[in-house]
Amino acid sequence: MRDERADQTLDHPSETPGRGPENTAGSGLQQWDLPAPRFSVVIPALNEAALLPATLHSLRGQRSASPFEIIVVDNNSTDATAQIARSFGVRVITETNPGVCQARQAGTLAARGEIVVSADADTVYPPDWLSRLDATFTAQPDAVAVAGPCRYADPPWWMRVFCRGLFAAVGRVYQATGRVGYATATNLAFRRFGFDGYDLNLTQGGDELDLLRRLRRHGTVLWDPSNTVTTSSRRQQRGLLYTLLVTLAVYYLLGYWLNRIFRRPVLGMAPPIRGLETETAQLPANDAAANLSAEKLARTEAAENEAGRNEMSPSVCLQVAGKTGGGELTPPAAGAARSVDSSIGASGGRRRSG
Repeated sequence: MRDERADQTLDHPSETPGRGPENTAGSGLQQWDLPAPRFSVVIPALNEAALLPATLHSLRGQRSASPFEIIVVDNNSTDATAQIARSFGVRVITETNPGVCQARQAGTLAARGEIVVSADADTVYPPDWLSRLDATFTAQPDAVAVAGPCRYADPPWWMRVFCRGLFAAVGRVYQATGRVGYATATNLAFRRFGFDGYDLNLTQGGDELDLLRRLRRHGTVLWDPSNTVTTSSRRQQRGLLYTLLVTLAVYYLLGYWLNRIFRRPVLGMAPPIRGLETETAQLPANDAAANLSAEKLARTEAAENEAGRNEMSPSVCLQVAGKTGGGELTPPAAGAARSVDSSIGASGGRRRSG
């Protein structure tokens, strides 16, 4: 069952958007006096102490004119995931039922924003990510969702080719038909009215293929190929055959269809992959974010050749602070601002939450 703290946030959210409960103390504001944010960024996390700091740092640096909150859903972590999230001043709820769909469901139900943004704990977001989503939703108010691509940090060459081909195909199909055929859960935003809930019988694919199918019932899903995020390539470290045959064919595609057809979890989650994050999990949050080499990021940016897009954000203060009546958060130590993407590429394994 979900921890009761998650249920309490539905009617009486305990935190200001983007900050922890300690930041509302002494402000003179009651919990219900705080305005609802425009966006709620939901991040499921299981033992992500090494990579989560980089993710949260990039989200804190969002140059968004609209208020937003960040929700980390701790899905039975045994490391410092929850403590690190709280140190960044974000909302933390607990989902004790294991699974990515269970965690995303808990976070979405607890969200206060008009638009829920699906994100991941091993992904870094460019500083204009939310503002681009905001502009797209504003320009097309009838759209129920906006999806965008991801790229992998320092992936093997074959994954770089696969990823480019996948999202190029998604873009071509969208241009020809107006239909988004695939959406990654690390870069997907949807309006609350279009949310019917996640299918809790599903594992991999449930928060992507099935959610996309459900969102289409309520309206148009848009594709923005320019709003790219950078995610960990750790799952590809086991090689081409394992990635294609085990991760993709068995646990993702076969698991999705079997669990959907039988309406119960026939095939569970793929085995978790751990790499260098076990070595950095015990570090303080800010040190973990800055600990690993920036060479990974440089190689990734050169390989992807995305001219004009700066993934690094100089800001460490939430733009939402001035909109909620509270003061600005104390920035993390200066070390956290250095190459936060580097821990994403160097940690040895992309693990889809849950």
